[in-house]
Amino acid sequence: MKPLFIRIKTWLSGLSFRTGVIVMLLCIPFYALSFLQMMLPISAAAKGVLWVILFGLAKTFQYGGLTILGVEGVKRVKTWFKRKRQE
Repeated sequence: MKPLFIRIKTWLSGLSFRTGVIVMLLCIPFYALSFLQMMLPISAAAKGVLWVILFGLAKTFQYGGLTILGVEGVKRVKTWFKRKRQE
């Protein structure tokens, strides 16, 4: 099982910076949906299932995006945000 994870990590880290940013941004709507679905008029069990699925997808996109970006990509994104804040 471990070689499979290493192959997936290697493949993800080979994707572009832009792809990593897009995947990271996809986690935002899934985080929002995971909590907003609590206002739906459905049973508590259905809400729990939806929360697990949506929150899991949000975490998957978050960690997938971080894997794609890598350390240098995260530094690049932080630098971009700092530059935007100073303008």
